[in-house]
Amino acid sequence: MIDTKALIQAIDLIEQEKGISKDAIVIALKEALEKAYRKQLGSIDDALVRADIDLKKGIIKLFQLKKVVENVEDDFLEISLEEVKALGLTFNIGDTYQIEASPEDFQKSAAMTVKAILRQKIAEAEKSALFEVYKDKIGEMIVGQVEKIDERSAIVNIGRTSVYLPSSKRIPGETFKVGDRIKLYVVDVESTTKGAQIAVSRIHEGFLKRLFEEELPEIYEGTVIIKDIAREAGLRSKVAVYSLDPNVDAAGACIGQNGSRIQKIVSQLGNAKDKEKIDIIAYTENLPLYLVESLKPAQVTGIIVDEVNKKATMVIADENLGTAIGRRGVNPRLATKLTGYQIEIKDLTAATAEGLKYLSVDQLRTQDDLRKQREALPNPTQGQRNNSTTNRVHDESFTMEDVMAPRHDDAVVEKVVSDKEDMEVSHTPSITTTNTKEIEPVVSTVSQVTTKPKVVQEPPKVTVVKTTKTLEELEKELEQQKARTPKPDRFDKKKKPFKKKDRDDKPATPNIGAASEPVNPANFMKIYDDETPVAEETPTAEVEETESEIEDFDEYYEEEK
Repeated sequence: MIDTKALIQAIDLIEQEKGISKDAIVIALKEALEKAYRKQLGSIDDALVRADIDLKKGIIKLFQLKKVVENVEDDFLEISLEEVKALGLTFNIGDTYQIEASPEDFQKSAAMTVKAILRQKIAEAEKSALFEVYKDKIGEMIVGQVEKIDERSAIVNIGRTSVYLPSSKRIPGETFKVGDRIKLYVVDVESTTKGAQIAVSRIHEGFLKRLFEEELPEIYEGTVIIKDIAREAGLRSKVAVYSLDPNVDAAGACIGQNGSRIQKIVSQLGNAKDKEKIDIIAYTENLPLYLVESLKPAQVTGIIVDEVNKKATMVIADENLGTAIGRRGVNPRLATKLTGYQIEIKDLTAATAEGLKYLSVDQLRTQDDLRKQREALPNPTQGQRNNSTTNRVHDESFTMEDVMAPRHDDAVVEKVVSDKEDMEVSHTPSITTTNTKEIEPVVSTVSQVTTKPKVVQEPPKVTVVKTTKTLEELEKELEQQKARTPKPDRFDKKKKPFKKKDRDDKPATPNIGAASEPVNPANFMKIYDDETPVAEETPTAEVEETESEIEDFDEYYEEEK
């Protein structure tokens, strides 16, 4: 009897190890049982058999199918109606009669046939599953473990299967050991009679591109784009990059601080003694500049571009000729592969002797900077003023206030002062010119407006004094200051004021009090202001005072006392 529990466990194990679905395994087992049953019946091709497998119930059944006929011509395919009735069954002509059998009745040869056929079917299903899995990994990076290594090739286990890595697809000079984990680039996946054939490489340009994406977040996120790659594995590679963000330097992002980022990538390009060099090229739409950049690290002096034949002649200083050519001439070859232009290198001495007319790199960069500046300038037609001074005056849609409103132009500045208290509309324009050209007056179409000059007085300047003292403190200080100030001498009480009879005919001389100091005119208040003309001096006339005036004088001083 078949152990259905063990059979189910075996199917689950095959599903996990081989990556084959359970349905595919059941179909393969069904085909193996049917072929083995036909072989046991002695008719491999003619007999009609059917195998039913129910994994949930753990039941496997086999049936031989025969058609009910009146007269039998083929024993493997037909059975007579009389024979069916003899078995006590009710069938009609044309019905299908099933003869049930059990796998336990299989002979040893039939069991071996089931085993062989099942292994073959599982292998075919595995190949089909591998192709479905790895066909989506074309152009991607995978990691495998070295199982076998020799001078000609290496066998690398990538999980479900092993791949063949020939020495021609390995970086020159690198060495592996059994058990090393290495990265591989999937070039292609084909479905053949032997199964899925997976082609891998470590010298492909895509291998270098995937390394850049793994190590540089700007490239992985799409801020920096890899335009093209030219590579000779083990010698030198050139990678053209450009940035979609003007604030991100594409070449600087790839190189990193002190070359830290690019060194991480170089370290993964094999363990040979001479490391592969990588040149980061700043891609630009300016073809001559891009050709100059592609020849890095060489310093180009000038260039001649033939766009029709796709050729470029690079003029290099004599001392930089070795750097421009590179080891084994790799530098111009990679530049040609990167740009698509055939590049020829000439030293400066030979170019001068031949009289070649080339464009210097400094001129190229200057022209490119000017082009960028022109592109950055705004469109001169944008932002143009739609209405001029004439349009504003003669346009009927404007009101009087719009016409007489102040305008701030570059040549004329109008200042309008309006008096809200006057009922009449008055405008006093104050015009200031910044050049020597005559300014045409603005003609108003409204004749009812009466303009009057009006003098505008500026408000007096007010000086604000800030203090932290209170009003009482200020009053107290004023009283103390007044007490400290000496009072002028008064008239002597004993001395009587002069009377009319004591006066003579001489001109009156001010003699107030007993002060002996001379009178200083600067101490007196200025009577006349700057605008009032000073009257001419006239000879002093005799002043005739009356008795009443002297009495008023005496009363004034009596009140002072």
